[in-house]
Amino acid sequence: MVIHVVQRGETLWQIANRYQVMFGNIIEVNGLTNPSQLAVGQALVVPTLDVFHTVKSGEALWSVAQRYGTTVEAIIRANQLTNPALIYPGTVLRIPAISHTIAQGETLWMIAQHYGTTINAIIKTNKIQNPNQLYPGTVLVIPRSKPVIESNAFTYHSGQQALQIVGEVAEHLTYIAPFAYVIQPDGSLVLYMENDSDAIQAGRSKGAAPMMSITNFTATKAGENIAHSVLSSEQNREKLLENILTIMRTKGYRGLNIDFENVLPADRELYNQFLQWTVNRLHQEGFFVSTSLAPKISGEQKGLLYEAHDYPAHGRIADFVVLMTYEWGYRLGPPRAVSPINEIRRVLDYAVSVIPREKILMGFQLYARDWLVPHVQGQEAETYSPQEAVNRALKYGATIQYDPVAAAPYFRYTDEQGRSHEVWFEDARSAQAKFDLIKEYKLRGVSYWVLGYPYPQNWTLLEDNFTIKKLT
Repeated sequence: MVIHVVQRGETLWQIANRYQVMFGNIIEVNGLTNPSQLAVGQALVVPTLDVFHTVKSGEALWSVAQRYGTTVEAIIRANQLTNPALIYPGTVLRIPAISHTIAQGETLWMIAQHYGTTINAIIKTNKIQNPNQLYPGTVLVIPRSKPVIESNAFTYHSGQQALQIVGEVAEHLTYIAPFAYVIQPDGSLVLYMENDSDAIQAGRSKGAAPMMSITNFTATKAGENIAHSVLSSEQNREKLLENILTIMRTKGYRGLNIDFENVLPADRELYNQFLQWTVNRLHQEGFFVSTSLAPKISGEQKGLLYEAHDYPAHGRIADFVVLMTYEWGYRLGPPRAVSPINEIRRVLDYAVSVIPREKILMGFQLYARDWLVPHVQGQEAETYSPQEAVNRALKYGATIQYDPVAAAPYFRYTDEQGRSHEVWFEDARSAQAKFDLIKEYKLRGVSYWVLGYPYPQNWTLLEDNFTIKKLT
């Protein structure tokens, strides 16, 4: 895939022609509703199996070819180079996809083994309908090797909405986590959403394992006293665990996510003990346990949200953790990127120093925020999808800008009432920056908060960057 940023005056036809791809394919992967309208600064995913490499100082064609698993001759042909020795820093080279012509007697298994890939990856890349009907002379595109990661998404949708929303993306997920069962002071559980059965069903139909989610907070309650009532009482802890196990057995959950937030600092060790106790019990029955953690940058970080979240303990006890690396651009705070990459990096630097990196899912939010400016304390930003953000930029003729420090797009516009707005959202560039971070830190994977906000570019790039693990 290639990410192209629209320049003033460019048309979709010109972009498709430049990259030699079909016009309709760009429309599909970006979810474009009006292809004749593009915003200046809009990032588009161009679905090509070729990649584009910008030459760096000291690089030669042989090293570029080696990096991408191709040949110098293939790069020379694709770029019509007359003097291969004369490539300079800043030169953009098209790296052609690796192709293979099927020989007599060859099978997909043999081809996959030769190139270090999988049969499923070849089938998916080439959109093969019947793997048993491949003939000598057929040319296959060989997918490049990708890191294998896990992915999770939370959802609070029920009924037909859940079937549609979860069903659309479950193929890209290792886990689906209906959110949530809310803990009561006596250890009982109340389902926050209408029901979780449809989300479970939709996820399971595409191979996404259902993960039960429990929490102590709601939109109106911080939950610190609820957490204390449960953690400080052996009777309430026991009741909570029995309720968890009953629901998991009945509904077919494969594991549990524990999302205790705003736990009193004095209850930190009680929380750690509860985690160990829960893991011991659930492991006996073959369930996994994960926890959600506030985005800390040090073990001494103060504040109700942070102090009781003991990173080293969670890293030792839980099977994996979800880092909630979002909400810097809080809906009641001033405008800024919701999940700025520079802030995420600070959290990861601390996290990997005390938690095994193979246990870390990095959080990624799926929504945009629209603030009225100048910001007035207590005024709430509007939350909507990245797709809607682009639509508003188009509606109001805004130029989309990009903050390289936060790795996030934003724009400003004036509405019909003369009010000024500032919008921060996610696009192809910001998604790619986050995926690059997962690769750089060698993390377990990614966890999305929350489904229901259309963002087709994300799922295309997720599959382009990674192979998503499915539980057997």
